[in-house]
Order: sequence, then C-alpha cells, then structure tokens
Amino acid sequence: MQKPLAALATAASLAIAAALSVIAYQGLRSHNTPALSAGYHTVALVNGQAFFGHIESLDGNYTVLRDVFYIQSRQNPDTKEIANVLIKRGGEAHAPDRMIINRQQVLLIEPVGADSKIAKLISEQSQAH
Repeated sequence: MQKPLAALATAASLAIAAALSVIAYQGLRSHNTPALSAGYHTVALVNGQAFFGHIESLDGNYTVLRDVFYIQSRQNPDTKEIANVLIKRGGEAHAPDRMIINRQQVLLIEPVGADSKIAKLISEQSQAH
C-alpha cells in the first residue's frame, strides 16, 4: 500500500512543480517591455488627451516622453472656422523638457507612421526652428 501512495505523492509534487513553473513563466512574459518600432509614438490617456513624442522609457510605473507635441483646436474669430494646430510642448511657463506619465493613465500607445499627417507636421515644425 505504501508504494502506490508514494507514487501518487511524487506525481502530485511533479504536477504542482510544473504548474508553478508555468505560472512563473507567464508572470515573466507579462512584464516584458514591448519593442518601440517608430521614432514618434502617440500616447492616448484615459481622459481623452493624446500626445505625440519620443518614448524614452516604458519601464516601471511611468511612461517618459520627450520632444512632445499635442493638437489644439483654434477658432478663427472672424469666420468661426475651427482649425486643428500641432503645438510643441516646452513653451509653457514651467518650460518642461519631458512628460512623465503615470502608466495607469495610459490607454494606448501607437507608432506614428512615417508618412502620416502628424509625422509631416512634426517634421515641418522641427525644420522651422
């Protein structure tokens, strides 16, 4: 009677060890930082704001953006026509050189396509300065 019980205990121990190994492997995989495939990325926040910039870091609890732009809607007072304008951050009173965003506030991150309208506007602004 001892041998079947010992074999059962060994099999149970092996099953538990295998399950723990799978859980540990999945935990390690879920903490991998995704590769960044573009120079600029769109970072959309849960509050609806979107920023475009170079992602310096995705590690830890914060996403760090440099060379940051955002879109601002402006209304022409004469024609009442609304135009969307790309604005470069940094001209504010506190002259920020980067944005440090709590990752809990990030809804999604997407690459800015090299031929996209945003990429062209960023390039035009960079050449103007």
